[in-house]
Amino acid sequence: MAAPGKLRGLYAITDSELLAGGKLLPYVEAALAGGARLLQYRDKSTDEARRLREAEGLRTLCEHYGATLIINDDAELAARLSVGLHLGQEDGSLAAARALLGRQAIIGGTCHAQLALAEQAAREGASYVAFGRFFNSRTKPGAPAATLDLLETAKARVALPIVAIGGVDLHNAAPLIERGASMIAVIHALFAADSATEVERRARAFSALFESN
Repeated sequence: MAAPGKLRGLYAITDSELLAGGKLLPYVEAALAGGARLLQYRDKSTDEARRLREAEGLRTLCEHYGATLIINDDAELAARLSVGLHLGQEDGSLAAARALLGRQAIIGGTCHAQLALAEQAAREGASYVAFGRFFNSRTKPGAPAATLDLLETAKARVALPIVAIGGVDLHNAAPLIERGASMIAVIHALFAADSATEVERRARAFSALFESN
């Protein structure tokens, strides 16, 4: 599992609708082959057996490609698979998750557009903090907007890797990285593709942005 200080690059997040119909594993493998460093399994359904099966498949892929698997909002599943966890502001205590998963687990927290939430997350043991949305987002259209200035301020005041999320695509990602984002989290601009080959091409293009910054 990646050390918090080495969290940098493309952060791919799954979408159960985009990746339905057997696309989940081949599209995720394409993203990992293209350089995604973190993968968040995000599925809000109540089908626990399917979620476990899919998460196990994703863990195998991440291990093969040297990437880190993060489970969205399910500390018990993360603990069962010995993988990372991402918590939203309404998803439970970050400190409790740290106590459950141990010191080595990668645990991230959603901080919207609020520096105070990032500072709190750091105190509670977060491995990274996520700000967003930066642009119009299909996943969270009503989320408050974050700014490039917030990234710079957070980089100076919070000694953790920073994730930028929300409407990020290949045309707007570079300034986020330049102003302090350690990782860019992408859903639609990565996975809303006609083929796994296109997903890999996009992942390589996103990953290349970090080579020049």
